[in-house]
Amino acid sequence: MTIPLEASISPGAVRFLKALSAAGAVAVAVGLIWQPGLTWASLLMAGYLLTGFGLAGIVFVAIQYACGAGWSTAFRRVPEAMSTLLPVGAAVLAAVFLARPSIYPWASHPPHLGFQELWLRRPFFLVRAVIYMGAWMGFATVIVRASRRQDGDRSITHTRRNVRLSVIFLIVFAVTFWLASFDWIMSLEPNWASTIFAIYNFAGLFSGGLALMILFVLWLRRSGPLRDFVNEEHLHDLGKLLFAFCTFWMYIWFSQYMLIWYADISEETAYYVARLQNAWAPLFLLNMILNWAAPFAALLPRGTKRSARALGRVAVVVLAGRILDVYLLIAPPLAGSRPVFGIGAAGALAGAAGVLVLAFYRGMRGAASVPVSDPYLEESLHYHNA
Repeated sequence: MTIPLEASISPGAVRFLKALSAAGAVAVAVGLIWQPGLTWASLLMAGYLLTGFGLAGIVFVAIQYACGAGWSTAFRRVPEAMSTLLPVGAAVLAAVFLARPSIYPWASHPPHLGFQELWLRRPFFLVRAVIYMGAWMGFATVIVRASRRQDGDRSITHTRRNVRLSVIFLIVFAVTFWLASFDWIMSLEPNWASTIFAIYNFAGLFSGGLALMILFVLWLRRSGPLRDFVNEEHLHDLGKLLFAFCTFWMYIWFSQYMLIWYADISEETAYYVARLQNAWAPLFLLNMILNWAAPFAALLPRGTKRSARALGRVAVVVLAGRILDVYLLIAPPLAGSRPVFGIGAAGALAGAAGVLVLAFYRGMRGAASVPVSDPYLEESLHYHNA
């Protein structure tokens, strides 16, 4: 028997989240007047983070379906609910793309370098963004809807259909996110390029998404809705996944950095030179600590992965690392020689945090806390690590 989601969050907490979102919106409005450039950069960061968390949720669900995995069924509603962040992230990004095209230097100074001249045209840029977002939200809506319909009619056809859809979605996601990361982030510095930039972005997206998913699972496990469904074995596997993708993130980070450092080509090294000067250098080093060194050391012992408290603390560190990582992707070319943090940036992050939890809460309220008619649920409830 599932416990109603309303039992896990008080009306006062909901009011606080709404107030936080509203206060963030007011701070952003003030920032757009006082520090418009910094505030628009912060909105780009917030939109990219929210979109990434939503994508991480539906990508996780799709991977489980495509692999025929049953262990995660007990908490699958959590990543499904995370996918509701996609429209929110899309709205924030759309505001940046439409209202502040000058955030991209090529919008006012078009490149004259053959393919780049063709690719970095604003109408084409906007059309591509609509295609990316439309594809992601379309697949997420169809997959989640089929999963929830199964609660009512108990038909195995929903699972079979989602397996096929998930395989197609993962292929579409690989291509579209690869291009989106180039369009939205790398083109902030159009004179710099990296062939593994999209893989690096995916590694950060998925490790950050796993950290957020773990925090939501722990919250719902402690407050009631998932208390009887998620056990230490599930936490152990989530911890192993987080450990693996933090290490994967570091592997891709090092691969990109080492190759650029070794080649020592001025057009390529400029990206890292800017991030290793002045006050950016401590943040550059902190990024590696939060995203890899700290979680790697903490998650090595088996006990950490099976302890809700310890795993939650590691997830918070990785989530902070994800925010810092995106900040370092976006801010240096826009902020200049030193990091700047104003009221607009604070408002964007605070508002994004409030909206994130509210959107997740609404997504979870749309169905039972667990997929009660899924054929793999029994396997998940009695899951044990080998």
